[in-house]
Amino acid sequence: MSLPVVLLAAVSPSPSPSPSETTTPAVPSLQDAQESATNAAGWVEQNWSTWLAIGLRVLLILVIAAVLRVAVRRAITKLIDRMNRSVGTADGTALGGLLVNVERRRQRSQAIGSVLRSVASFLILGTAALMVLGTFQINLAPLLASAGVAGVAIGFGARNLVTDFLSGVFMILEDQYGVGDTIDAGVASGEVIEVGLRVTKLRGDNGEIWYVRNGEVKRIGNLSQGWATAGVDVTVRSDEDLDKVRRTLGEVGERMSKEEPWNELLWGPIEVLGLDSVLLDSMVVRVSAKTMPGKALTVERELRWRIKHAFDAADIPIVGGPVLPADPAADADPTAGMAPPSAYSNTGSPQAQAATPLTPPAPTK
Repeated sequence: MSLPVVLLAAVSPSPSPSPSETTTPAVPSLQDAQESATNAAGWVEQNWSTWLAIGLRVLLILVIAAVLRVAVRRAITKLIDRMNRSVGTADGTALGGLLVNVERRRQRSQAIGSVLRSVASFLILGTAALMVLGTFQINLAPLLASAGVAGVAIGFGARNLVTDFLSGVFMILEDQYGVGDTIDAGVASGEVIEVGLRVTKLRGDNGEIWYVRNGEVKRIGNLSQGWATAGVDVTVRSDEDLDKVRRTLGEVGERMSKEEPWNELLWGPIEVLGLDSVLLDSMVVRVSAKTMPGKALTVERELRWRIKHAFDAADIPIVGGPVLPADPAADADPTAGMAPPSAYSNTGSPQAQAATPLTPPAPTK
């Protein structure tokens, strides 16, 4: 009678856990939350002064860098403007007014100001960035060492580029040449059409464009600054009247100086400098004049043209090249220079008969 009761007890299921015990995580108590908040507040209270000091220091560095950058850039701009005004008022003569090009000075000042402002900004902002990194307790020694090694490697690999850049900066600062100038750079010559910090672009006499690296230029001959000299050498006979030659050349120069457009191209009187050389059969008289830059060749050609017309009117011959010797007198006998006739020219002479080929004998019958 007791067996069924035992079987029922064996097969009866065990009690399963409630859903709340398996799915619901343990909820922190109010005491745990209060303890966490207390710890966070304590940590903030301990470090807020350090954070505030670092933030104020970074803010102060950035403000000083920004103010210093603006002040330096304005100072550079005012300095460039003052330099331009001083150049414009340095020479109040007409020659100085022609030499000063407003557009060229403006372009040059913009280039110089841009370079100086870029350098100042790089130095100020770079220093500020290093100071900010130092504020955060970052070790700058490895960074500076790496930057130094990288800079040396880049400078060594791009030394030609650095040389070209520095040469271009000094060319612009010293105003060695500008757009529109005719220069002789040694490796090429022509009119400057563009000036860069690395390359100068020239247009040659035949229209070709030369790209000249600034680092390759060892000397510069500027043919457009100041004034040019037009010189003409006049060669006359050694027995010519020098006073007449000087007077004729003076009249040509005076007349040319009063006519348009030569009175604008000539920046000084046409002067007869005197004898440049004296030979046995000729003399060279030197004529010179100060002209506008780049117009010397034009003035020389016009001066030669006028001198030739004036000398022809004054019956003054111009000697050019060596004097050829006179031809010797012809001989009385026109046949004196001829070779004697040959004996072979007479077919009846013994020499001609001996030289005649033998007639072959007739065939026998």
